[in-house]
Order: sequence, then C-alpha cells, then structure tokens
Amino acid sequence: MTRPFDAIVAGDLFVDLILGGFTEWPGPGTEVFAKDYRRDVGGGAAITACGLARLGSNTGVFSVVGNDTGAWVAERLQSFGVQTSELRFHATEPTAFSVAVSTAQDRTFLTYQGANRKFPEVLAETANAGGLQKTRHLHLGWAPPLETATALLAAIRGNGCTVSLDTGWHEAWLSDARAMDLLRDVDIFFPNEVEALRMTGHADPKACLLAFQQAGARRVVLKLGHRGAVMLWDGEILEAEPWAVNPIDTIGAGDSFDAGFLHYWLRGEAPLTCLNAANVCGALSTEAYGGVAGFPDAAKVKAILKEIL
Repeated sequence: MTRPFDAIVAGDLFVDLILGGFTEWPGPGTEVFAKDYRRDVGGGAAITACGLARLGSNTGVFSVVGNDTGAWVAERLQSFGVQTSELRFHATEPTAFSVAVSTAQDRTFLTYQGANRKFPEVLAETANAGGLQKTRHLHLGWAPPLETATALLAAIRGNGCTVSLDTGWHEAWLSDARAMDLLRDVDIFFPNEVEALRMTGHADPKACLLAFQQAGARRVVLKLGHRGAVMLWDGEILEAEPWAVNPIDTIGAGDSFDAGFLHYWLRGEAPLTCLNAANVCGALSTEAYGGVAGFPDAAKVKAILKEIL
C-alpha cells in the first residue's frame, strides 16, 4: 500500500497569543506589561508537525478547528510545509486558543478548549474506519482518555501504522496506574522528567527508565531540558548531551524535540543519532518566541550533527 504521509501528528491545536519579555510574574490583583507579542499556531500537534515538515518529512496534521480562525491556522501550517487535508472544521465551536505568558525560564497558559472537545470522537471514528492507512506513523501529541485508550490504540494499529505518544502535563492521566500499562501499546513514549517522576516516583532518570521497562515499555525517550536526554531503547539505555543555546522562550521545546527524533527515526537512522537530533531541535526552538518560529532547517541540524557525532 502506498502511504503518502511519513507521519500524521494528531492532537489538540490552538491559536497561541504569546506575551513575552516579562521581568516578573504578576501577583493577584496586579498588572505587568509584556515587551513582546506574537500570534502563532500552537499546541503539541501543530509544533511537532511543523518541525517534521521543516526537516523534510511528508507530514500532515489531524486536529479539529473552528470556522473563525481555522483558515488562518491552515495557512500558517502550510507555510511550514504541513499538509492540512486532515484538518476537521467544527461548525459552531471556535478554534481553541491559549494566552501564553512566557519568560526565558518558564511559561504559563490560560486556555479555552473550543473545537478540541470534538477531537477524541473524530479521531476514534477515523481510526475505526481505516482513515489512517495513508500514513506510516501516527504521533499523538495528546493524552488519550484512559477509559478508551486501549481500544483507540488498537484501532490505530489496525491501520498498519506505528504510533508514538507525548501526553504533556496531565496530572490525572500521569498519576493513573493504567497509563503505565498503556505504554506497552506504543512504539515510542516521549515524557519529560517531571512527567516521568509523576508516573514512576523516581527522580533519577535511569531509575525512571528502568521502571518503565519493568512495566513493559520498550522505547521511552526522556527529555531532561538543559541536561540533554536519555532513553530506553530495546533494552539499552543511551544518553545525549544538551546543545547549548541562549533561550528566550521555552514554549514548544519538547514538541520540537519530538519532531527531531521522529524525523531521523523514520529515516532509519541510529537511535543515538535520533536522540542528538532531538536535543538540537528542542534547544534551537527556544531561540525565538512561539513554538514554531525558531525551529531549525534540515541543513542546520545536519551540520550540527556532524560536529556532535
């Protein structure tokens, strides 16, 4: 079967209103002023899809948007080379949006879910109908409801594609024992160290990976921020040093990391090459405001990998 997509990235999608350049966080009843403002497409699905496409993967995005700003979202995604044929439009709900307050060290979001509420139903319907057979790989940038996640993953796999998962911070999901069991059904899991601690109870990265392995996970790529990354890969633990940058905005760094890893993995590169590429993409994405503006092009990543490897 011919599969036109290397990867489809599925998950919540947002319009991000990004306020940056703050010197302090506002306290209750106070006001502080941003030095910078941007509007951009956001959400893990959009950021990872844009990164994959910019590196040269044939990439689509599967999300639900509203008729209010959906056309603008599609145009913005297309400007990065993402194919938007898999976008679904909601007749009444607006596109979800977030007000993102960002500093060089951290960020906070105020979010309205909007059309994203329809996403779980639409994804399940599409998977059960065989609508994902057009892609080699599906990346879920979303925490699937644990009550239905096993059936959903089985339906996705029934389309003949591999699947990876990055849930982001969803404490109830991460705290539920069923989440560890679910990892047996995904090809790659992408937590950061805070999420891994919540799932395993271990602060030490290697202890986290061993706990995941004991639970039946085969491939876990653990993001350690400025300390690089470490991963469990088919029984082996591999590490990669960070790529040094001067960050101004950390929004989307983890999703950009995912894109770097998946792009090289889908091309059959060695696991350690994939891990270093992920570190480079995640780090460089922090040198611009928003989740997608700072993502490097393929030539830059390739040149840096020659220095590292």
